[in-house]
Amino acid sequence: MNAILAAGDFDLTEEAPAKINLALHVMGRRADGYHLLDMLVSFARHGDRLAFRTSEHDEFSLSGRFAPLLSADAEAGNNLVLKARDLLRQVLFEIDAPPVHIHLEKNLPIASGIGGGSADAAATLRGLTRLWGAALPEETTKAIALKLGADVPMCLASRPLVARGIGEAIELLPDFPSFSMVLGNPLVGVSTPEVFRRLSRKDNPPLLFPSRMPQGRDEWIETIRSLRNDLEPPARMICGEISTLAGLIGSQRAIVTRMSGSGATCFGIFDTIEQAEAAAALLHRQRPDWYFQATETIAGEA
Repeated sequence: MNAILAAGDFDLTEEAPAKINLALHVMGRRADGYHLLDMLVSFARHGDRLAFRTSEHDEFSLSGRFAPLLSADAEAGNNLVLKARDLLRQVLFEIDAPPVHIHLEKNLPIASGIGGGSADAAATLRGLTRLWGAALPEETTKAIALKLGADVPMCLASRPLVARGIGEAIELLPDFPSFSMVLGNPLVGVSTPEVFRRLSRKDNPPLLFPSRMPQGRDEWIETIRSLRNDLEPPARMICGEISTLAGLIGSQRAIVTRMSGSGATCFGIFDTIEQAEAAAALLHRQRPDWYFQATETIAGEA
């Protein structure tokens, strides 16, 4: 744990797990410009971490490998953590919501297709709700999350799920298994609007499951293999490193390799965490300038 968070100076902490799009099908586009999506989503045990404590005035501090890339946004008040704090405080206008020091340990790459900012915003909502002793109806919290971004309601759950619409229609998957995984990112920015703009078609087939939901790890892996990420082909056109990255992960005998979200993060599923850790270590030696992380995904809560 980061030394700042290990010092015991904060009242509570919240994990912000990386969001992994195991599949992403683009179904259409609404009149307001939002794309209609079907997504199979899981969450990694690796991610950012936030800490909270009451303070004399609002504070926000950063640490972690990718913290320097967020400093300018934080100073300008554009960070999603600060927006989540302010929006929640507005909703709690009848409840005392005193100043708070929020610390973000930024371990995930920025704008990388694994929901880092959205996960941070969701963790902020969870953490401040606890810190301020607020008893909000679940639907109210979900509405706040959706105002912050289409991915935030999913990250609020941080459990395996299917999301439809723009991400607001969520079905939890209580029997979903955990997977050993390597995450990789070439640390090259990919514009999400540009990826969507380059889609060859926006009315692709929906996310379909067999007549009965898959049971167990092996059936789910076969199902994941049969699905796709419609954003991967245009993202590869924009960022050639994605193809190289996917090839490197696949060369380590990953069972399934795919891009997450709009990129540029790719994941590989492995049989065991030991295999994933060995693969991540080898990939890091091959490309020390890139990001590689072995992790496991969070299982459903049956």
